[in-house]
Amino acid sequence: MTLDWISRDGKLLLCARIVRTFSYGFLSIILAIYLKLIGFNEVLIGVVLTATLVNSVIFNLISSAYADKIGRKKILTIYAILMVLSAVIFFLTNNYVALIIAALIGTINVTGSEVGAFLSLEQAILPQTVKDIKKRNSIFAIYNMVGTFAMAGGVLVSGLPNFLVQHYGLAQINAIKTLFIFYAVLALVVTGIYLALSKKIEIQVQDGQRVPQKSISPKTRGIITKMSSLFAVDSFAGGFVIQSIVAFWFYSKFGADLSVLSYIFSVAGVLTALSFLVATKIASKIGLINTMVFTHIPSNILLILLAFAPNFSVAILLYLARMGLSQMDVPTRQSYIVSIVNENERVAAASITNTSRNVAQAVSPSLAGAVIQVLSLSTPFVIGGILKIAYDIGMFANFRKIKPPEEI
Repeated sequence: MTLDWISRDGKLLLCARIVRTFSYGFLSIILAIYLKLIGFNEVLIGVVLTATLVNSVIFNLISSAYADKIGRKKILTIYAILMVLSAVIFFLTNNYVALIIAALIGTINVTGSEVGAFLSLEQAILPQTVKDIKKRNSIFAIYNMVGTFAMAGGVLVSGLPNFLVQHYGLAQINAIKTLFIFYAVLALVVTGIYLALSKKIEIQVQDGQRVPQKSISPKTRGIITKMSSLFAVDSFAGGFVIQSIVAFWFYSKFGADLSVLSYIFSVAGVLTALSFLVATKIASKIGLINTMVFTHIPSNILLILLAFAPNFSVAILLYLARMGLSQMDVPTRQSYIVSIVNENERVAAASITNTSRNVAQAVSPSLAGAVIQVLSLSTPFVIGGILKIAYDIGMFANFRKIKPPEEI
């Protein structure tokens, strides 16, 4: 596949995405298990995971308000530096308060798919890295595909602590801590990539002056409000089944160790990555909204069935089948959002809709921890699946007639 149609900045963003999501891959698997090993119960684990999602809310709001004022490149670089600092804190201490602070500042991702402030900014920038509007869907598909492949590779690294325990005699907790240092190193690489970006990623200029930010038009405000409400439902549901919780479920219900989990989530990542390209092909035939809805509903039915899996083998098959479908709405959703608003509204639209997702999802992991304790280990899958199907129906009912330019 030739990428000549992507600018240098676009390729740098793809590289940053690869390195960043590679690190998210192993951290999303080991974090909840690590917290369990150092003595946290399910509710406390849920609170720490929630803090990582609250971080996304705060940083998305900052991006929406300041990215086009002080510079997108500067904001991205600051966020990458905070990744480094957070990883160092997790390595140095087991103090609960310190870990909460690290989760709040560090753009740590535990969901298995990126939801943070990096995503909002890059989502707004990507259309500027291609000249042909017909390539917009493709750049989002490639962006998500390389990130998911990288995350799948990172998931395999989550098996490294077992290797260190078995061959070098390290205590399991210390072995897992080595991954926090690796995360810090990768965050430094991401920082360097952002520093190499050009001024072309900023909002377009006219006569040497930055285009003044206009308030969002009433039409766009109505679309964003409605879309944000629906995205909140989807993400609230998704918070019950983030990758860290699914890993915890496999670990607790079937006794799957880190090595086995790394293989499961790596294969799931590969299936997800390939599905992005398929989603682009489907969208070119039936449209973005139809692709989002008609691939998402079957995946959520599989999620509900996963709760009732009678054994480990069936659970793996149901989970992998679900992951082959569940993320097809991601590149199509991102492309859809930036296509139906003006260029100067893209950062705000991406940040606001992602913030609604982050706020809603930040609540769910703590509730999931409580649900697991009060009801059962598998109940979050049923809750998540039912709510996600409600979201799909809402998207189709409200947006099937609002089409991007190339579909009109």
